[in-house]
Amino acid sequence: MRWPHYEHVFFDCDSTLTAVEGIDVLAETTGKQAEIEHLTNLAMDGELDLEDIYAQRLQAINPTHAQIQQIRSVYKRHAVEDAAAVIAALQEMGHKIYIISGGLAEPVEEFGVYLGVPRERIRAVGVQYNKLSGSWWQSRNPGEQYLAYQKGALTVSDGKAQIVKELLGQQHGRSLLIGDGNSDLLAGTAVDLFVGYGGVISRQRVLAEAPVFIHSRSLTPLLPLATGPAALKRLNNQTLAQKAVTLIRTGQLTFKNEQLEQKFREACETIYPQSV
Repeated sequence: MRWPHYEHVFFDCDSTLTAVEGIDVLAETTGKQAEIEHLTNLAMDGELDLEDIYAQRLQAINPTHAQIQQIRSVYKRHAVEDAAAVIAALQEMGHKIYIISGGLAEPVEEFGVYLGVPRERIRAVGVQYNKLSGSWWQSRNPGEQYLAYQKGALTVSDGKAQIVKELLGQQHGRSLLIGDGNSDLLAGTAVDLFVGYGGVISRQRVLAEAPVFIHSRSLTPLLPLATGPAALKRLNNQTLAQKAVTLIRTGQLTFKNEQLEQKFREACETIYPQSV
């Protein structure tokens, strides 16, 4: 049985490509980590709309431009296992990679480029700064304070689907989205396959409702889902491919839909006999 090729692969960023939440990184600098993490988890678990807390969190932290820029290095230090290798493998095999995030644009974009994703395929939330704060008289002013964020689809819980549609435009080919949170689950309506990711944090609603769920820290089980097992066999990096097969064999990939699972496992069995 043939498994389809998903040409367009959309990634969430925080707690999917990196093991941290950017807003929580900012909160650590102000001593409000517990309060901010609690609000973040309520939104990611679907108990609050992201729109209700987006401004509240940033206003409570009131970060400087320099503090927001520092998130980039934290993202890189905590990149999820095999994130860069998986993205490189997918691109090698002709997939188009995108990042859609409710995080702040500067660090998300820089991290995405670091992972090899074209900047024009990355969407996140822009921020405005108070130009009269900090060392306002200098041309470079890292001390300028946060003023406002750019409201839009990525600052509400059900907005990512709109961004998926905008990025796809009139392009052909199947699409797949992987993410950990409620906003990603809701965006699953805009793609052909939604994959829940629990390698950093396993959110109960996503685990219960995602058609497919990755439990491992490593993102390698995504490869056969996106490329199809037959294409995976042609990947130059067969060490990465074998890691994906091993993780699937040990139960790190589960399905909610029995028919979908049967189709995938039959396709795998044809290429990797008795491996899954």
